[in-house]
Amino acid sequence: MLFAAEAKRMSVPIVALGLKGVTDPALEEFAGKVEYFALGQISKPIARFKAAGVKRAVMAGKVQHSSIFGGVLPDLRAAKLLAFLPDRRTDTILRAVADEFSKDGIELISSATFLSHLLVTEGALTRRRPTDAERADIRLGWAAAKAVAGFDIGQTVVVKDGAVIAVEAMEGTDAAVLRARDIARAHGRRPALTVVKVAKPRQDLRFDIPVLGLDSLRVFADAGVSALALQAATTLLFDKDDFLRQADGQKLAIVGLPAGGPEAP
Repeated sequence: MLFAAEAKRMSVPIVALGLKGVTDPALEEFAGKVEYFALGQISKPIARFKAAGVKRAVMAGKVQHSSIFGGVLPDLRAAKLLAFLPDRRTDTILRAVADEFSKDGIELISSATFLSHLLVTEGALTRRRPTDAERADIRLGWAAAKAVAGFDIGQTVVVKDGAVIAVEAMEGTDAAVLRARDIARAHGRRPALTVVKVAKPRQDLRFDIPVLGLDSLRVFADAGVSALALQAATTLLFDKDDFLRQADGQKLAIVGLPAGGPEAP
């Protein structure tokens, strides 16, 4: 919806395709008529784009990766694509889909198109800065998150007192943070947590860009997250102004880190 709203503001016409049961119908407020397809269909969306003369397309929104275990009804073209994939990791699947669109003259472009104002910038983003202990956890979290992201497993880790408590996989960032909360409080204490979210070492900006929104802030408050480190230039903050305003209200320390990671102590 943010992408469609920006396109509308810039008077850029768009053709919107949605996924049944996934895409919010409220998208139509910004994009006009939305044509819906089942998750797993490739031929019909490509045919719809070609009929409309579309040459460039953007993937926006989220599909649960776990849907590969039962939420997909592939058409013949998708079934052939899936049959020859070496694995079912996010990048493997989405890159193969992008290649299918490319075969029909439709180029997938960066998911951050029209949304550059929502990208994380380097430096402190909130009034409170991380403490020395939080900075140490950020350095550990960065190294761990980059290692995990390199295998296309997840992009977020949760750290406390020099120990990695939880690593994100298919469940997503919020679920990983809540799992860390439960582990950290197993003995009745309510320790503050540090969350680090990074881009993959070879992040493809056409899909799976790291994203956080207001829903995650509510999870962070519940879990007792006190510090958040995000990779700058490749992470989107939806409702960015409200996000940072609410983060200040929660006394959450947020920093944007360069691609090279946090500075050494």
